[in-house]
Formats: sequence, structure tokens, C-alpha cells
Amino acid sequence: MSAPRRFLPSISSLRALEALDRLGSASAAAAELSLTQGAVSRQLQALERQLGLDLVDRAQKKLSLTPQAHDYAAEIRTSLNQIAQATLRLQTAPLSGTLNLAILPAFGMRWLMPRLPEFARLHPDVTINMTTRLEPFSFASEAFDAAIHFGQAEWPGTQAMLLKSEQLVPVCAPDLVGARGLKGPKDILSLPLLHIQTRPEAWSDWFKAHGVTPPPTVGGTMYDQFSTITQAALHGLGVALMPDYLVEQDVATGRLMALHPAPTETRGAYYLVWPTSKAQMSALVKFRDWLETKAQPEDPLPR
Repeated sequence: MSAPRRFLPSISSLRALEALDRLGSASAAAAELSLTQGAVSRQLQALERQLGLDLVDRAQKKLSLTPQAHDYAAEIRTSLNQIAQATLRLQTAPLSGTLNLAILPAFGMRWLMPRLPEFARLHPDVTINMTTRLEPFSFASEAFDAAIHFGQAEWPGTQAMLLKSEQLVPVCAPDLVGARGLKGPKDILSLPLLHIQTRPEAWSDWFKAHGVTPPPTVGGTMYDQFSTITQAALHGLGVALMPDYLVEQDVATGRLMALHPAPTETRGAYYLVWPTSKAQMSALVKFRDWLETKAQPEDPLPR
């Protein structure tokens, strides 16, 4: 789609508008843009002529934006940042490209990282930058090309690929159980329970799946990341309902004990998601095609 010229103001005039909105004065905007105040004023006048709108209040010596211009500046600020980020990516990896990936910390560390050396060998021309994000975000306002997401494949404006279903197992330090013994899932309710913020209904769902009616409120302490809840379980603070791939080594070495013989599959799963608009991006296509060969729920962790 080719937008009419009148809808595509110059970058210089948009930068002048954004700087005046953010900094609050023409002198500050001029200093940041390495222009004179007169040049900033002329850029704004050119923008007003092109749009056919008054954007600047010149009633006093100090330039100030109209309320409509403030709203416009807030919108174009995101676009200017995206242009700057895209240019930086092009300059740092002009031949192959860079993939900016949002990851979940535990899944990224324990599932993705052990596999990435293979991708690096196969595609040394692709650079992957990773940043932690615990919650979904707007691809329109953040400079990510893709993200690893837990939940359902319901992220607006994206496409998704299933990476791994999640299997949960209740675990705790052996000393927490001691000699009391547990005859079944219901007995776990007598122990302190540990919760993860991103799975607030996990314990209730797990008890229901095993024929146990949980209380209206399943009490216990709350943690924001699997790394901290794992440490809490290791130190005997309670029972944690954990993805099996995160605790299998601790269970195998006896640092944690599983309180149920088999993991239980949850409603959520791990997905790679990407904006539909970036589906054909070269670095993303290479990463997605490679990751598809690893995206099997039964795929064991590399040893």
C-alpha cells in the first residue's frame, strides 16, 4: 500500500515535533537536534502547511503544542523509534539480519539455550538478541521480531508455532515430607504450597485433574519466576508444581522428590509467536524453520 504524499511528512519535521513535545521548549529541541531555534520553527511550519492544521501555539514567545499535536507526537514517537531500531539492525548485520527475540527466563535458559549452539553452527550469519519478557506485549510498540510465549496461541496480530506442551509435577525437599508419608494427591493439601504468578490456577487445576476438590482458595506463598520458586522448594519452604523439564535433574539427584508418579499436562503450552507483518523476515524464517525441527513435545532435553 502506497500512502499519499500528504500523509508522509518528512522525518526532519516529525523529529522537530516529537522533540518539542518531549522536551517542552524550542531551545531544548534545537540543542538536541543540532539546529537553531529558527530552523526548528521552520520545520514545524512546513509540517503545518503540509497537514493543513495548526500544531503550534505561538501566542507567546514560547512555542507550545496544541492538544491534538501532543497526541500526534505520542503516536509518531513509536514509529520514529521503530525506524531507528530497524536502521541499527541493518547497520549491525546488513547481510544476514538480526533477530530480536523476547524469551521466558526459565524456558529460555533450560530449553532454548542448550539447542542454540546448533543453530549458530548452521546459521553463523544470523545474530539473535534475547530479552526477558514475562507477559505478552505489543509488537507495535516494542522492537521484537518474535517471542516465546506460554499460554494459548491467541496473541492478536501474530502467527504461532507450538514448541512444547507443559507437563507439571509436584516436588519438594525430601525433609518436608519426612516420615509422614503421602497416600495420594489429597494429602498434598496438608503441606505448604508454593505458587507461581504466571500460573495462578495451576494448583486448583492439578487437584481437579486428580479427583480432588480443592478449597475455594488454595493458600500459599507466591513467586514471580521459576528460578526463585525452585530455590524455595529446595530449601524446604513448600511444595512447588513445576514443569518437569525444570526439575528433572534435581529429582534425579535426590535434591527434590516428586510427590506424584507421572507429570500432568496443563492447558497451556509454549509457542514461538511473531507478527504477521514479519512472517517473511529472513532471520526469522531461518530461526523458525530450524526451531520447527526441535518443536516436539516429546523431544528430550540435550544431555
